[in-house]
Amino acid sequence: MVSLVVVAVFLLQGALFQPPQASGFQIFPADGSLTHQQITKAAFLRKMAEVCRDVAAARGQDFTLPINNKLTPTAVQRACSNSYSSLLKISTFGLAIAHTSLSNAAVDIKLLSTAHHFDNEDFKNGRDLITQGIAAVKVSMKQGRYLSARTSLGAVCHTLQDFYSHSNWVELGSTAPFSNLIRPDLPLNNLAGPNTKTCKSCVGKDCSYNILPEILQQKILTSGYFHLFFSNKPEGKCSHGGFLDTTSSRDPTGGINKDDIRSSHGFLHQRAAEMAINATMELLEDIRVATGNQAFLRLMGLNQTSVLAFVFDITGLSNYNSKAKRAAFSIIDSRRGTSEEPSEYILVPFNNQDSGPLIRTGNGDTFKRHINSLSTSVGGNFSDMALSGLLLTLTQAPPSSDIFVFTDASAKDSELKSAVEGMIEITKSTVNFLLTSSFSRSGKNISSSRLLSQSDIQLYRDLAHVSGGQTIEVTDTRLSQAIITDVITADLVTVLERSSAKADNFSFFLDPSLSNVTVYITGDSPVFILYSPTGVSQSGSVADGPLGSILTAGILRRVKLNSDNQTGEWKISINSTRFYSLKVTGQSTVDVLFFFVEIFEGGHEDSSWGQSFTRPFIGTISISSSNSCIF
Repeated sequence: MVSLVVVAVFLLQGALFQPPQASGFQIFPADGSLTHQQITKAAFLRKMAEVCRDVAAARGQDFTLPINNKLTPTAVQRACSNSYSSLLKISTFGLAIAHTSLSNAAVDIKLLSTAHHFDNEDFKNGRDLITQGIAAVKVSMKQGRYLSARTSLGAVCHTLQDFYSHSNWVELGSTAPFSNLIRPDLPLNNLAGPNTKTCKSCVGKDCSYNILPEILQQKILTSGYFHLFFSNKPEGKCSHGGFLDTTSSRDPTGGINKDDIRSSHGFLHQRAAEMAINATMELLEDIRVATGNQAFLRLMGLNQTSVLAFVFDITGLSNYNSKAKRAAFSIIDSRRGTSEEPSEYILVPFNNQDSGPLIRTGNGDTFKRHINSLSTSVGGNFSDMALSGLLLTLTQAPPSSDIFVFTDASAKDSELKSAVEGMIEITKSTVNFLLTSSFSRSGKNISSSRLLSQSDIQLYRDLAHVSGGQTIEVTDTRLSQAIITDVITADLVTVLERSSAKADNFSFFLDPSLSNVTVYITGDSPVFILYSPTGVSQSGSVADGPLGSILTAGILRRVKLNSDNQTGEWKISINSTRFYSLKVTGQSTVDVLFFFVEIFEGGHEDSSWGQSFTRPFIGTISISSSNSCIF
């Protein structure tokens, strides 16, 4: 059975909301065991703390954070920020953990693959999956494809962690991880042969002593056999165990898995989980040594700064390009010398025939020179390959990038809308559209509303909305610069977004976590009145009033609320018989990331799940306390 569920990541003041510690090498928390996700997160936190401790020591700085099982993302982020003498972003750290956890969980879909779970004594193929996966992680990192690297990393972590639950490594008295699993140059010795008997039947439900004494004495490595449908297994071999494992009913009965505290060898679950954490940390250290601290920091999502990407329309005349370039340069300059100054810049040009190539640089001045060197190509129609350029950027830029699309024309490739939306949701990047006006492709002075129909603009608004970005018409210089400043503000969230074509009243609630709240009203001369929680009102015709300051240009009004007494329910009354849109944004310490996942009944555990890369049909999605997971 397959069902869809939303998995959400809630970030509050830099801390990940999460349920109490629970469940085994499973997917959902339960009964005080540790899940794959919790094992992976614990390893991430400890390893990042170790790396930052070493960086601090190399710089002669103190590092006082205790490295233990009580680490939180906030504590690690703060300690690492001190080590690097700059603020490291917590939101992308949570995103990295979520991405890795999703690909980790997806491995359980391959429930009959013995190599992926180290079942049936399939040690060689299991080790091959791990070493090949590690190589894939390193290659992706060197190519700057960190989303792909995390996907590979999550899958590798699952298989590596399963070794300690499904084999008898812990029962053999081992006190350290089996390093040979991540080293293809080292042998796998003392493996049980195909005819070696390894287990005897459990005594009822007591499987404490079902591994044969001679196996333990001779330190012979074995793992349990598992199958959903067929009970056959070699004579005398251990089973995985559990009611879904049909081999566990055949002599020798029972099993040896340590997936949770209720499992056949659940009394060793905590030791196996701790060993899996240490093994995952050893794997991460191997990757760090091979790729370097900076690349490893980006893999973990603790970026020192952000990535800024421009998708640039080059089909036009010089006047159009001059306006677009001025807007682009203002964005670059506004971030210089701040904690948001990008560590990387990406430029993707497009015209009415094609998009690309993608250009990367780590220097702002070099980025400006690349933009200045863009040559225009005058085309015969008013449609360009905007979405192709945006899709190329989304697939190549790191997750959580800030992307700006500069154009004055409609999208010739609007059929790519769903694909772009999907990539936005996967990468969690923010996309803003800057629609420049003034000059048409024929050279006549004409407004952007003549070049872009309402449906054209709505396409861009829809994509910006999905990403939490804005669609800005660059007309009045003062207003455009003010809105651009709003857009590039860190920790920007959307509080309310509505559209209508009739007189209506809207309300929105501002909580104490919000600051720098701004209201945008786009439409043909709408009349509006804003009301504060205390009953104070301000008309849209008052530029500077008791509630805020209003800038007007063309069809856009920007209301910047005063900083005092913002908490509570606000109301706005809009009177118009033509189409208009309303958007309220602010800075917040709370952010929400979401993923669609598919639930698969059956497998080593009660159920398994993996990320869904397509949107669900209406009526098939489920959000409830029983089948939603919060990392």
